[in-house]
Amino acid sequence: MDIQERAGRIAVVGSNMVDLITYITRMPAPGETLEAPSFEIGCGGKGANQAVAAAKLGSQVSIVTKVGDDLFGDNTLRNFEEHGIDTRHVAKVAGKSSGVAPIFVEESGENSILIVKGANADLLPADVDAAEETLREADLILMQLEVPLETVRHTVKRAAEWGVPTILNPAPATPELNVGDLRSLSFLVPNESELALLSGMPTGSEEEIASAARSLIEQGIGTIIVTLGGRGARLVTADTVTPIDPVRVTPVDTTGAGDAFIGSFAHFFAATGDTEEALRQAARYAAHSVGRRGTQKSYASAEEFASFCQGLNPAASQGTSNV
Repeated sequence: MDIQERAGRIAVVGSNMVDLITYITRMPAPGETLEAPSFEIGCGGKGANQAVAAAKLGSQVSIVTKVGDDLFGDNTLRNFEEHGIDTRHVAKVAGKSSGVAPIFVEESGENSILIVKGANADLLPADVDAAEETLREADLILMQLEVPLETVRHTVKRAAEWGVPTILNPAPATPELNVGDLRSLSFLVPNESELALLSGMPTGSEEEIASAARSLIEQGIGTIIVTLGGRGARLVTADTVTPIDPVRVTPVDTTGAGDAFIGSFAHFFAATGDTEEALRQAARYAAHSVGRRGTQKSYASAEEFASFCQGLNPAASQGTSNV
């Protein structure tokens, strides 16, 4: 299959952050001060990350988001423009800081993250309505939970009225998210803990994951994609559970790998309409990202990704990929 059949139109209603990344040997204990080997600043936020991943692969991407009236906000706008992302619906909020995410990356590649929403908290349903012309022309609308829940609910509702497919990554997880508000959602992409929180059911085994996912499908969500870190992902419909195998890599930095997976899935699905193949490509894309430092700068272009896939050992369908 030619995964670059067409450039899909993807709209993101979501967050942006400035990543403040500290590479550490270990986390300090309370009251302890440690020297860290290195520090980097990068553009991040789940919405922006997913938008950049799709744009780097060749999708036509627009984003509805808010930035602060600070240097970080100006830098975020430049970053979107450099990646060819439509910024007509990016607004500055006077007197607010941009969102920031202090990130601590250990030698294993695992990370711990804090987020400060900043201007993202001002993204409101009215902003979605103001972007209606752009959103209703999209092949897919992509959302996350680093913005107000009312905005996510409103986007799901309006997209259903427009007949536009939707994806929600329910992260960071919150018990305030009501599954009843997501009845017309096309794809829900939780990890195990998010699935457990949303379903109120255990997710400790493959059978429990399938049952929990199907309980959400019974409530009106179209398809569930459960991400399982080093175990890959599971595509769950009302009738089937399809495993999406991980790809063997040596992790350097897992920051943003989940966003790489979701943003690239959106790209491949919009381009082909093939859910299973899009997920297999997304697993490869996320695996590539954990082999490089940083968040958005670790995401491959279409050419880099094609080269990575050509070099994969067919046997490398089992291993470590943090999605």
